Amino acid sequence: MSGQNDSPYYFVPNPSRHPVTASIGLLIMLGSFGLWLNDTPWAPYTMFAGLLWLLFVLWHWFGDAISESEGGMYGKRVDLSFRWSMSWFIFSEVMFFGAFFGALFYAREIAMHQLGSLDYKLIWPDFSAVWPNEGPAALAGHFKAMVPFPVPTINTALLLSSGATLTVAHHALRDDHRNKAIAWLAATVVLGFAFLCMQAFEYIHAYNELNLTLASGIYGSTFFLLTGFHGFHVFLGGTMLSVVLVRLIRGHFNPDHHFAFEGAAWYWHFVDVVWLGLYVVVYWL
Repeated sequence: MSGQNDSPYYFVPNPSRHPVTASIGLLIMLGSFGLWLNDTPWAPYTMFAGLLWLLFVLWHWFGDAISESEGGMYGKRVDLSFRWSMSWFIFSEVMFFGAFFGALFYAREIAMHQLGSLDYKLIWPDFSAVWPNEGPAALAGHFKAMVPFPVPTINTALLLSSGATLTVAHHALRDDHRNKAIAWLAATVVLGFAFLCMQAFEYIHAYNELNLTLASGIYGSTFFLLTGFHGFHVFLGGTMLSVVLVRLIRGHFNPDHHFAFEGAAWYWHFVDVVWLGLYVVVYWL
């Protein structure tokens, strides 16, 4: 927020169509993605149509919130509610990724060792309980596992650097150095975009040269689910930061009131921490 009023009451907005229209876009996008995985020829087009619809809705949703903020409609209690809402949202994301990390742990440390025990030797005598694994029946075919060099390590450097540039931008805004804040925030967005480009290159390499796909057993499915959902969160965080950057350029925010910046920064730092966990667990262990 660029400004706050001192009203002790909550601002109550008018009824909004945005939650329903955003849900429609998400339904189209995720449903089409499931059909795409099952080789439906038209699914990629409807998936991207759903994505464009979602972005269109978010554009107007963000615009309404920005207009309310710049109009001085948000007081201290609204600011507090925003902070709690963002905190609980990030907590839900922690639980989301915790489920996938838990699935990876179960597959590696419990299920794989059970399949390698004496109880299953008569069924799969040649099975070796070593990760990464092609499964007892090797239905997915032979594939090569991902290694931490060079792309994952480069991506780690990119995200860690983006966290540093974002912190510098935040301190510059708090010191009322707007041009400096704009420059460092723009660098953060560029680093995030570079991360997504490198991840796309990594996926192309995995599919075309390593024969590593979503169908490559539990290793392939957990790898692409963890890294793919993380990449989607980088995209979302980059979108938030891009909106904040445009607002900075337009003169929004001041040193004391800029929660949109802070909320996006919290989310970006969370994305950074998740990647560090992925980098260690998925690529090194």
